[in-house]
Amino acid sequence: MTTQEHEIQSMMDSHTLSPVLQDYFKRCIEFHTYPAPGLLIGVFMVDYATELLGASPGEKLYAVCETHKCAPDPLQVILHCTYGNHRLRVIPMGRFAMTLNRPSTDSYTQGIRVFIDPEKLENYPLIKSWFSNDPSFNQKAQAMPLIDEIFGAGRDILSTEKVLVKVTPKQKWKSGKCHVCGEMVPTDLLKEGICIGCGPD
Repeated sequence: MTTQEHEIQSMMDSHTLSPVLQDYFKRCIEFHTYPAPGLLIGVFMVDYATELLGASPGEKLYAVCETHKCAPDPLQVILHCTYGNHRLRVIPMGRFAMTLNRPSTDSYTQGIRVFIDPEKLENYPLIKSWFSNDPSFNQKAQAMPLIDEIFGAGRDILSTEKVLVKVTPKQKWKSGKCHVCGEMVPTDLLKEGICIGCGPD
């Protein structure tokens, strides 16, 4: 165990984080390759949304993430919602928020949206400074104190809301050959018989 890993373990223990949460954090940090603040907050968000949705461990869920920074990784590690299995959509709106929902055959289904609430950051100066990209925040000097504050804050900096999520049914598609490169691509991605890679744009 590295010095940093030992420090993080001590912090999780001091804040009495559950064994399940600790496992989530360890797996996500390994996947992400370092304990980014947004990653750690994302773990709390996934855990909170899953609980509010009443989902069971291993249950198939779908996710929408409103930022490409850090937050998608806990969704992939903990819930196995990935871009490749079509259960994760990343819409880069710049908001640190995510929505979870169950599969549905209806046009819309109920989801749980979790987000960092700026008004709740007042009691957590380091998180506020980091989150607002304040020039006074010193990443090198304050990284570990920030992690400790995140573990202590947990869900306290988060707010939730019920939302309606539009369900996109799986579409059937046909394959066509690009007139230029000769490779096969879905026909809806061909423009006048030419794929995006060979097109003028």
